[in-house]
Amino acid sequence: QVQLVESGGGLVQAGGSLRLSCLASGNIISTYVMGWYRQAPGKQRDLVAAITSSGRTNYAESVKGRFTISRDDAKNTVYLQMNSLKPEDTAVYYCAAGRLFIRMSSAYPFWGQGTQVTVSS
Repeated sequence: QVQLVESGGGLVQAGGSLRLSCLASGNIISTYVMGWYRQAPGKQRDLVAAITSSGRTNYAESVKGRFTISRDDAKNTVYLQMNSLKPEDTAVYYCAAGRLFIRMSSAYPFWGQGTQVTVSS
């Protein structure tokens, strides 16, 4: 079992930056694929970024060049650095842990509770 707790969300103006953190407990995450998903009202939950245990990354096209996912296994923490934020980035952001490096949210059995990110124009 892995328990995940996100933090770092908030309200920011367009063009600003936020860094989300996801602290894991229960099991060390060094062997897990870690992902960040987001869900806006009325929309499905989509992958934002994922990172494997070896550091391989995958990003949604809409965030490439603006967002960076990273992990610090010694701290059991995954980060999402978000720069040049846009109003369309507004969503609840979720951290997830799994074993498969694919986009489908069903591949991730462990989820955090989510943190709200709101970008004002």
